[in-house]
Amino acid sequence: MKRNTLRPFPAVTLVLGENGNYRRVNSVHQVAELLLQHWPVESGEEYVAAVRVCLEAMLGAAPPEAAREALIRAAAEAGISVMQ
Repeated sequence: MKRNTLRPFPAVTLVLGENGNYRRVNSVHQVAELLLQHWPVESGEEYVAAVRVCLEAMLGAAPPEAAREALIRAAAEAGISVMQ
């Protein structure tokens, strides 16, 4: 499989932190970076699933939209507001 981390999808904006900082993501690469470097909690079933789906999307085994949807579910689990 060919690795492709720039697979785009419709943008999602998340409200992170107490300051209400916004983070807009619209690619599998951005989802991976957000989950692995900036996510406020590193546990939870939806978080783990989002990391897995993101890896699958990078490898071409899942569509980019699957990473987007997994991110939204992980955000709900973590109590992060999502603006679509």
